[in-house]
Amino acid sequence: MSDLIVKLYAPENDGLADWSAGEARIKQAHPAEKHKVLDFIMKNFDSPGWVSECERAFAHDPVSCFIAVKEGEIIGFSCWDATAKGFFGPLGVKAECRKYGAGRGLLKRALFAMKEYGYAYAIIGWSAEDAIPFYQKCVHAELIPDSPPEKSIYRNLAAAGWPPA
Repeated sequence: MSDLIVKLYAPENDGLADWSAGEARIKQAHPAEKHKVLDFIMKNFDSPGWVSECERAFAHDPVSCFIAVKEGEIIGFSCWDATAKGFFGPLGVKAECRKYGAGRGLLKRALFAMKEYGYAYAIIGWSAEDAIPFYQKCVHAELIPDSPPEKSIYRNLAAAGWPPA
């Protein structure tokens, strides 16, 4: 697991404004939806830290969380400035709804918001190895050399077993 960086100003990322997501609709989460989004994360992902990070995104004004909705149901979410300033993530799409464009749409929508707020770069923190090609393909993300969790912002987490061996 490593961190990645995205150059939001780069010409190859001029397409960030296209956050189409197939049959899903990407929208900014509303504060009144907080309980639904947090419940969605708890039910669909084995990552309690994501709940905390998403909760922080809801504390921002405006909310720095986007959701993908299909037929009235939340199928995915993405956040920014939740882990730390300038960080994208977490991002999650319901397992049975992957491969239809919702993840790409959520990624691009959040990065576009970051660009609108004046960020030149976005850090994708602690990406799973199998997600790296997705980020590289969609937004030309580049690996940050020597950035495992124990050498990143995550090294200060107050949890048993941290940093990982």
